Amino acid sequence: MPLTCRGRVRGQEPSRGDVDDALGKFSLTLIDSLDTLVVLNKTKEFEDAVRKVLRDVNLDNDVVVSVFETNIRVLGGLLGGHSLAIMLKEKGEYMQWYNDELLQMAKQLGYKLLPAFNTTSGLPYPRINLKFGIRKPEARTGTETDTCTACAGTLILEFAALSRFTGATIFEEYARKALDFLWEKRQRSSNLVGVTINIHTGDWVRKDSGVGAGIDSYYEYLLKAYVLLGDDSFLERFNTHYDAIMRYISQPPLLLDVHIHKPMLNARTWMDALLAFFPGLQVLKGDIRPAIETHEMLYQVIKKHNFLPEAFTTDFRVHWAQHPLRPEFAESTYFLYKATGDPYYLEVGKTLIENLNKYARVPCGFAAMKDVRTGSHEDRMDSFFLAEMFKYLYLLFADKEDIIFDIEDYIFTTEAHLLPLWLSTTNQSISKKNTTSEYTELDDSNFDWTCPNTQILFPNDPLYAQSIREPLKNVVDKSCPRGIIRVREESFRSGAKPPLRARDFMATNPEHLEILKKMGVSLIHLKDGRVQLVQHAIQAASSIDAEDGLRFMQEMIELSSQQQKEQQLPPRAVQIVSHPFFGRVVLTAGPAQFGLDLSKHKETRGFVASSKPYNGCSELTNPEAVMGKIALIQRGQCMFAEKARNIQNAGAIGGIVIDDNEGSSSDTAPLFQMAGDGKDTDDIKIPMLFLFSKEGSIILDAIREYEEVEVLLSDKAKDRDPEMENEEQPSSENDSQSAEQITSSSQEVDLVDQESPEESSLNSQPESLSLADMDNAASVSPSEQISNPMENHETTSLDGECTDLDNQLQEQSETEEDSNPNVSWGKKVQPIDSILADWNEDIEAFEMMEKDEL
Repeated sequence: MPLTCRGRVRGQEPSRGDVDDALGKFSLTLIDSLDTLVVLNKTKEFEDAVRKVLRDVNLDNDVVVSVFETNIRVLGGLLGGHSLAIMLKEKGEYMQWYNDELLQMAKQLGYKLLPAFNTTSGLPYPRINLKFGIRKPEARTGTETDTCTACAGTLILEFAALSRFTGATIFEEYARKALDFLWEKRQRSSNLVGVTINIHTGDWVRKDSGVGAGIDSYYEYLLKAYVLLGDDSFLERFNTHYDAIMRYISQPPLLLDVHIHKPMLNARTWMDALLAFFPGLQVLKGDIRPAIETHEMLYQVIKKHNFLPEAFTTDFRVHWAQHPLRPEFAESTYFLYKATGDPYYLEVGKTLIENLNKYARVPCGFAAMKDVRTGSHEDRMDSFFLAEMFKYLYLLFADKEDIIFDIEDYIFTTEAHLLPLWLSTTNQSISKKNTTSEYTELDDSNFDWTCPNTQILFPNDPLYAQSIREPLKNVVDKSCPRGIIRVREESFRSGAKPPLRARDFMATNPEHLEILKKMGVSLIHLKDGRVQLVQHAIQAASSIDAEDGLRFMQEMIELSSQQQKEQQLPPRAVQIVSHPFFGRVVLTAGPAQFGLDLSKHKETRGFVASSKPYNGCSELTNPEAVMGKIALIQRGQCMFAEKARNIQNAGAIGGIVIDDNEGSSSDTAPLFQMAGDGKDTDDIKIPMLFLFSKEGSIILDAIREYEEVEVLLSDKAKDRDPEMENEEQPSSENDSQSAEQITSSSQEVDLVDQESPEESSLNSQPESLSLADMDNAASVSPSEQISNPMENHETTSLDGECTDLDNQLQEQSETEEDSNPNVSWGKKVQPIDSILADWNEDIEAFEMMEKDEL
């Protein structure tokens, strides 16, 4: 926890949900970074670290952990540490006392994970209790039915290495069985796999497929299992999958998820950060051109946002704003430099290091970015940062003499742990079946060799990589993609009508309702009398009709958003700049639709003071305390604008509204946007920001401890003052733990009648949106993204500008108020004029849709 300068111990900190499944009270970061110390030539520190692991680490804890995370981080860390310990011992200077102690710990952990494989399919349970195993009452686990493809398919390297090191074949057998089952369950017509699968029945639960989260390392381990173990069947499986990836998912420079049964239909129009590993895997495969293209696209996104957002849209806007310091892009950069020798990739690595030092470095490490747009931090530094990021960046710049062993003798696991290639000829007890007949003959020139010849990849042309990158240099800044419209002239000439446009739609027109049905759109009548339109691509009469349906949804959103678009404000930042923080603590704040606009004016800096009364709903009784300061006021009991006027009249230069809902946090709640009171708010001249309870308590605690607390209100965190930082090492009360919970599985658009708004919030749920209109009500809910990535942006815009559905879905305001029950679909529905979120009213319908989708 780099902001509060202490370790995160499971059970001693507030739960962050599934993120904490990696923590097992087994000194995770210490084990995960063992082999990093050797790569960095810190052999003495490595020896001390191994002694600490042997002395202090206990694997017999009553803790439920992720099988996947424990395997790649802890088992892989122990095996990587063992691999380099025996290497150092053979050199004769260090680790002379070592007698396979780390290997024995790895074997102990391996046996603790084996009960997870007790399923009819051979796929492991996603979680296990280190002390009690599975399904015992005291285990508190074993009831799960689903696991992700990567979770079940990313075991073979560590488990096979454990078998080869120890001679105990059971580990490799179990991992192979899980891989065999996933291969058998692939979708045979597309040769793709889904994201999640039922561990008992083998049915696909989520049928979308990509190379990012949930699937990524499954593909990686098929290829690397061939490299490490020499089994041709793994290479043949990988090649079969790779052909499908390049046929359906790869749309250079993009990599977009598709449906496994209908691979020509895109499942979504955004990409997640985990796919950044794929260019590195393509280098190992020998397919350099698409690796260069995708890597360059990702680099352009990083240059725009300083870090790679956790997810971004096909026109490179932020979809999920957090960045937990993931190392996948650095990994691909290293492998591309190894393959090309192009110094351009050293410049890329330099940019990564500079951004880490400038924006993420804090007193006790490197803090994850809570929002790449504002620069706010999370009190989090995952173990993979030291295990992978440090390792790949060091290797990128290291000369051969900087590394005390030959890195070419090892293969990297998905956690960048090092396993020696000589394991391929050690303890080979697993029989290899001749399964060549199972694999489809594919037209892939990369099948012609096992180890690609660099003369083929780079035909004596040092500018080869640059010539591929050049067309992508401005792909992000100039992106306003035009969709690829399918030509319909022939169908029009044959008498078919053009597709229904949102501006022409009338809910009372039976012909229009029939057209919606043909496009896969059905009507849902809600209990409150409203009606929702829900789109299922698979119910459309054809793929063309399904695309028309999505376009209709996008046009409806665009039509509705024109007036409201100007009021959608991005998040703001509250930065504590006084001693001992010096700008290192940055809190995510919600903006206001009134008062000083921090994006257009200079930031406001001042000391904070609590107002009396604390709710700020009447004339302040302590004007002398807030005069010239930033007033702290509590949410509730009156309008936000009224609070702002009262503190402004008392002489405050700004205001921070703190949520009265105890325990609320920007970690788990949608970003909040404060609306006016329905009257003219031009008289409010000071900036107003909103903090949830958890973030607000950080400032209140600082006041109690230091009395004088100075903050900076701005649209984005400012660079810290190095001179101030050198005066004293800062400490932080920031205790934010959780990444944003991503729970939405469908898109929702809801048009509701509204009265005068009191409070509104930016709803940052990834794929949900509520639309509101003052006079008319209707609702639309597309549940699946279905078209070509460029087609998803071919919407009819009233002002002729490029628009983006996912960007609108990302941040919309939510208004707390009553809807008009008298609005019905018995009247002609007029075009919609404004967008206002109404998440609370729609949650029941959303849950019903989510259940239907699952």
